[in-house]
Amino acid sequence: MSVAALRADEDPATLMAEMGRRARAASRPLALASAEQKHAALVAMAEAIGRRVEPILLANALDMQRGEAEGLSPAMLDRLRLDRARIEAIASGLLAIAELRDPVGDVIASWERPNGLRIERVRTPLGVIGVIYESRPNVTADAGGLCLKAGNAVILRGGSDSLESSAAIHGCLQEGLKEAGLPEDAIQLVPTRDRAAVGEMLTGLSGNIDVIVPRGGRSLVERVQREARVPVFAHLEGVCHVYVHAAAELEMAKEIVFNSKLRRTGICGAAETLLVDRAVLDTHLEPILAALSEGGCEIRGDEEVVARFAGAVPAREEDWPKEYLDKIIAVKIVDGLEAAAGHIARYGSSHTEAIVTADEAAAQRFMELVDSAIVLHNASTQFADGGEFGMGAEIGIATGRMHARGPVGVEQLTSFKYCVHGSGQIRP
Repeated sequence: MSVAALRADEDPATLMAEMGRRARAASRPLALASAEQKHAALVAMAEAIGRRVEPILLANALDMQRGEAEGLSPAMLDRLRLDRARIEAIASGLLAIAELRDPVGDVIASWERPNGLRIERVRTPLGVIGVIYESRPNVTADAGGLCLKAGNAVILRGGSDSLESSAAIHGCLQEGLKEAGLPEDAIQLVPTRDRAAVGEMLTGLSGNIDVIVPRGGRSLVERVQREARVPVFAHLEGVCHVYVHAAAELEMAKEIVFNSKLRRTGICGAAETLLVDRAVLDTHLEPILAALSEGGCEIRGDEEVVARFAGAVPAREEDWPKEYLDKIIAVKIVDGLEAAAGHIARYGSSHTEAIVTADEAAAQRFMELVDSAIVLHNASTQFADGGEFGMGAEIGIATGRMHARGPVGVEQLTSFKYCVHGSGQIRP
């Protein structure tokens, strides 16, 4: 029997209410767990995944068959697919999280008042986190591991298309919790494809969920932002730009643009728009577009791009703010750095932007002008990833301006409290 059938006949409201209560109960001992205990659990999880490669591959094959039968796009199928290398990366990600410094209990700031009171701002877990995601089964391990490291219980609602794969990975996470003596309810996976379960999570499960993190396409994130009754860490889309500045070195620009677009087209950090400075139009445009075209990428350009590059097709207004997640890129000629930043402000999604230039002052000005969660100089937009930031992994990229922004790693999954130390002071 597949995991999807195990509780498919259970009322979603009843099921989710029970999961919420169990998560809240588990969050209390988890918040007090030692760094050594959480480290041991994460290592045991990684080892369990290493032992269960074959069952995970078999589960993923079921999901792939279902996805192909239901007509998932190539980009979505790529997100769903697991192989030995990707499973090994999942285990390695858990080990990387294990080696991160435990943030719980960190004194973020401290100061002393004139009356002698010593005040400390101390990191604490958020409590219970709800993670709603699509396709990528690796998020099961990433989210579960990060929430555990930060002392949070988590309820995972993976995509219906990845339920078998996610369940196989989740079994390894629970094995690790058990080995370390931590409550298995600390990491729960919603065991049904019924979409009503998502709606129940968005209500907050009677106060048992403290924050929701959606990780998926526009329709999912829009629904979460529209319906959630608890705080949300999210990004709506990854409309990422690469700007080739007037002082860009050609070979570097070619490599960065090619990698930003084509390394993996289905991730949120993939570049969707290329901006080329008019100052290097004659020297840089054709070689960069030729490399993209040879890589199988469709070029949708403005009038000048179409006139200069035979393989380009005219871009429409809706191409500029579009997240393709495919081998398609929109290309525009801009008159200088300010124009590039203006285009990004108008059409971007505040996710990730890059400038390619040898001019340090121009790079600094670009970083000041562009208000996105991640801004890079002379590097691929595909570095928009918590693992690449040294966070071990991330639960998503937040593009809002409250609490968490950019990769959401262990520190972003904490809150804080004030601990005030006195010596008998009373307030006059």
